[in-house]
Amino acid sequence: MRTGRGTLSVAAGLVLVALASVGYVLPPAFDPPPLKADPAFQAIPAQPAGELKPVVAVDPIRREEISLQGEGQRLEGTLRAPLTPGRHPAMVFVSGSGNGSRTEFTPQAEFLAKAGVVTIAFDKRTIGYNFRERDFGLLADDALRMVEYLRTRPEVDPTRVGLWGVSEGGWVVPIAAAKSSAVGFMVLVSSPNVSPLRQVAWALNEQLLRLRAPIGARDLLTRAMGGVGFHFLRYDAMPALSQVKQPVLAFYGTTDPSIPFVESTKALITALGKAGNDNYTIRFMADGDHAMRVHGGPFTKGYLETLANWIKGLPDTARPTVHMAGATPVQRFEASDVPAAPWYAGGTMLGLTICLAAVGYVAGPVAAMVVRLRHRKQTPVETNARLWPPIRRRLSRMAWTGLGLLASVVAFITVLVLFSVNQAGAWPAVLAGWLVVRVLAVLMLIQEVTAVAAFVSALREGMQPSRWQHVAVAGVLGGNGLLLVAAAYYGLFSFPW
Repeated sequence: MRTGRGTLSVAAGLVLVALASVGYVLPPAFDPPPLKADPAFQAIPAQPAGELKPVVAVDPIRREEISLQGEGQRLEGTLRAPLTPGRHPAMVFVSGSGNGSRTEFTPQAEFLAKAGVVTIAFDKRTIGYNFRERDFGLLADDALRMVEYLRTRPEVDPTRVGLWGVSEGGWVVPIAAAKSSAVGFMVLVSSPNVSPLRQVAWALNEQLLRLRAPIGARDLLTRAMGGVGFHFLRYDAMPALSQVKQPVLAFYGTTDPSIPFVESTKALITALGKAGNDNYTIRFMADGDHAMRVHGGPFTKGYLETLANWIKGLPDTARPTVHMAGATPVQRFEASDVPAAPWYAGGTMLGLTICLAAVGYVAGPVAAMVVRLRHRKQTPVETNARLWPPIRRRLSRMAWTGLGLLASVVAFITVLVLFSVNQAGAWPAVLAGWLVVRVLAVLMLIQEVTAVAAFVSALREGMQPSRWQHVAVAGVLGGNGLLLVAAAYYGLFSFPW
């Protein structure tokens, strides 16, 4: 007795509704609200002309390769020093996330050295820093070693040696400044000042909006982020910032898609207020991106001049005529935190689910092969020989669909990461990728329902499954079922689109 298409359609629909409900009911939910307008950021004065005065960066300089012993490894860097006589201010560049090669700072280091500022750019450590583990305190110690070294140089004014940090370096530099009075000043470029997880979630939401990605794509990625157990993602920057007593210069670009610059500024002002530090200067640079460049090209107008004039003018420039100035920043949404995933949706359980599904997919074909090799020993032979092949073909298709879904999700996330850097013309590919993921998820659901119905019908027609046939059916149906539940949690069945 075969199950009718109408019955199968109703069953598939009910299962789809149940799975879609899982995505709505289970935590964590992520829906950042619009950021309320703050009058303080809507009437920002223009940058004082004195900060933008032309800088003559033509002095001859000397370049020197240095190597200092850090914790567990040597730190390699390049020192650039002007050849003009006297003692000069000095600064250490601290990189953002990634491999942190010193070469990325070459244009700024050359400009500052030719303008009269000694600089060090060094390669980020490889021991104790990786994708899963990042010790910001360890990175701060590396920066302090460079500061202490600069203070011993005869061409350096030891009272004016500071740190410059970009992006992730904005979590590192305050730790070093709070730890040691040897740090004379602090320059922050695109410093998040909120937790890494909040910063990444905000950037993800902004980039997906620019890519015109469906809301479900955001839910998929944020739920995945909530299940990541990387401790550094929930780092709190406020304790270190609240201990900074040194003069601070902070730059934010008004086109930066990577950090919530309005909330980052508020966090910085709040922290420095707790420290009793009124010596801070915050400048919003028009058209500036995350690296203070215009669309990844030249530096935004006034950035290098402001940086050089501020450093060379210390300690007088530490007390600005206006704390915040420059272009008007516009941040659309709040930097909401991503709640930690419940135990059943954490990274460990997701990995276990995928492993169990993979075992089921492997066990199914192996068991089916054993059945084919031993079919003459099955009873009753004629009934099983007639009913088993269609079921085996269904199981095979289900296994391939499940593997295809896993591969498509990984490919879709990769596409989003790639297009977050270059978003030109990306939205058709993003929509197409999301369509493929959703179609495969629904197809996997339909195959699960029809395979169960086919197996039940075969049992009613007299099929007596062998032990190996039970293994094949249970392995593939069970593995597929686990993936269906996981897909439901990550919103692949949710509506609207």
